[in-house]
Amino acid sequence: MRLNLPFVGIPTYLRSPIVQDLSKLDADLAILGVPNDEGAPWYPGARMAPRAIREQSVRYAGYGRMQARGGYFDIEEERRFLEYETENERIVDCGDVDIIYSNPEQTFKNITHSTSQILAAGAVPIVLGGEHSVTYGVVRAYQDSVCVVHFDAHLDYRPFLHGAEYGNGSPMLKIGKLPHVDRIVQIGSRGMRAAQDDLAESLANGNDVYTMKRFRAAGIERVLAGIPKGQKVYISVDIDVLDMPLVPGCASAEADGMSYEELRQTIFAIVREHELVGFDVVEINPMLDVASNVTSQLGAQLAIETMARAVLNPDYLRRKGRPTEPDGQCAAATDA
Repeated sequence: MRLNLPFVGIPTYLRSPIVQDLSKLDADLAILGVPNDEGAPWYPGARMAPRAIREQSVRYAGYGRMQARGGYFDIEEERRFLEYETENERIVDCGDVDIIYSNPEQTFKNITHSTSQILAAGAVPIVLGGEHSVTYGVVRAYQDSVCVVHFDAHLDYRPFLHGAEYGNGSPMLKIGKLPHVDRIVQIGSRGMRAAQDDLAESLANGNDVYTMKRFRAAGIERVLAGIPKGQKVYISVDIDVLDMPLVPGCASAEADGMSYEELRQTIFAIVREHELVGFDVVEINPMLDVASNVTSQLGAQLAIETMARAVLNPDYLRRKGRPTEPDGQCAAATDA
């Protein structure tokens, strides 16, 4: 058995097998990189994030193998996660969408096409951006109704000034117009660069908007109450939802954001009650990050932890034909 230390080998996400022909995809969770940052009006560099996130993810891949087991052990919960998925190769890395520079229309067609193939295979897309405009290309691939839960320091409801339709400040405005998006829940907005008209339009379109102040006053249960029972969710995380010191590799960071614990526990609560049908993490910029690549590492860890809880959702397990415990969670021993 190889030791496969983090600096050895090809850095696929979590050392998952590669699937390049999506017409032959057989997986539960499909990693898809979207290295596009043409919509960034400030510092470029988010195009390098899928590669950097993959490199950081291999740091989480080896410890289970050292114990001749898959998945990972959460010392705080004293429980293993993703053991079934890693041992049975149910997580795969689908590589990156082809980016056609200076041709955003074709790039976004490629994003939607790849996402559609993943969905047709019955897998959950786990998308590594790229800047935030790419989320629109992903979400428009869905056909069934979804609730989009949007973690971000900004509303991303900027109008299309000068025809800049594919900017990273506008994806939620575009997503809100899709017929299958029933509701958008926006969490984490703050700062001095918000536009009053954008807030008014988001609220007029029926979205729930939780500024950081409102989120902390209302709590997670209030957020959950706004998502209809039985509704499937797509979660989009702009890494700038986290507090500025946590994300040095982010061009749009704002002060007084979420702690990592606030973010992860909110996501855990959502995917416990609602089936996750897609996830992305965007706006990580390795060209701005510190030498230890902590922002890319945070992105890698957040995706891992989100997947780990999403596969315990009872609706997800029933769809996969796998057993649930009385509390709706899948026992690790059942799948080992």
